[in-house]
Amino acid sequence: MMDGTAPTDASGTADGPQARGERIDLLVGRHAALLSAQLQEHRARLFPPTARKTLRKFTSGEVADLLGVKDAYLRKLHLDGRGPDPEVRSGGRRYYSAEEIRELREMLEDGAKAPGTYLPGRRAGDHCQVICVINFKGGSAKTTTAAHLAQKMALDGYRVLAIDLDPQASLSTLHGYQPELDLMDGGTLYDAIRYDDPVPLSAVIRPTYFSGLDIVPGNLDLMDFEHDTPRMLMSQEGEPFFTRIGAALAQVEGDYDAVIIDCPPQLGFISMAALSAATAVLVTIHPQMLDVMSMCQFLRMTSDLLGIVAEAGGNMTYDWMRYLVTRYEPGDGPQNQMVGFMRSMFGDHVLNNTVLKSTAVSDAGITKQTLYEVERTQFTRSTYERARESLDAVNSEIEGLVQAAWGR
Repeated sequence: MMDGTAPTDASGTADGPQARGERIDLLVGRHAALLSAQLQEHRARLFPPTARKTLRKFTSGEVADLLGVKDAYLRKLHLDGRGPDPEVRSGGRRYYSAEEIRELREMLEDGAKAPGTYLPGRRAGDHCQVICVINFKGGSAKTTTAAHLAQKMALDGYRVLAIDLDPQASLSTLHGYQPELDLMDGGTLYDAIRYDDPVPLSAVIRPTYFSGLDIVPGNLDLMDFEHDTPRMLMSQEGEPFFTRIGAALAQVEGDYDAVIIDCPPQLGFISMAALSAATAVLVTIHPQMLDVMSMCQFLRMTSDLLGIVAEAGGNMTYDWMRYLVTRYEPGDGPQNQMVGFMRSMFGDHVLNNTVLKSTAVSDAGITKQTLYEVERTQFTRSTYERARESLDAVNSEIEGLVQAAWGR
């Protein structure tokens, strides 16, 4: 060719894989197809096509810690024939399913001296807690935080709804829903907040293998809300975009104590609608200079855009807002300086506890699991316990904020 570019065939690909002139749309399409096929093969190996993820059983010691009782007390309940009948394995070790833990909570709550001892959720007059987990920058452990918080609250006796608003749908994948296989015909929050013929939110809520935890999965359909909203703003028809998620949640809020929303890593229309529906905001932050600089831009943009939403009638009052330090390495001097810097500026708005960086969390993610569902025997005892204690402390602190918002 006279211009010196390599010739291409009918498919648009060049003679050599690295030659100039290869059409990027075809290249990206091939890569997407290859990756999708590999992911489907990976899923088929882990979970057969007809299977769904299941949750491991918990040792009596783990259950006792979750309930705040002694293991000996659980053994006595079992011997007395009260409560669920656990699985008994070698050595007399007792194992309980998540459903059996819930059954124990309900039984113990009936005889508790103080209400909410074993079922700490909403009571009459309490509003549903809607917690947005958000950050502008990827890599801040946003989805990991949302998943572990939702699962721990369910294990602790709350009725929880998780909503995946990130088109990448990592939260959905962690809970056994693969977008390109399980959501071929919709089934995301977009279906419930779309401007034309929205479905009831209950139609897109799916159960998970965690007792007390449901999910609204996500996929690329969520991006349609970003495309539809500018047209609706120009036409000035219908309800404001920022009320749509709150209106959808109002349909089901009586069924849940808390809603955990995993927001996308950008401040678009759907994120603003989520923030308008929220009662609390959790901002995850990795304590590195570039991440903190990115958060600065995120906060400034958030303030400007939500100020406009507030002027248009949106509710921008929250029960609480906190920053959560994630992927923290206590032995890293610059990270310690950055954490100290944040605490000096934001004070009590920074959670006291941090999420430690751990290979246990990342390794569990390889098999699409969280630390609450993976078998602890897959790790060295100290590695697992260090990571688990970190997550438990963070989630307990957040649950304390939820209880405080209810006046307890």
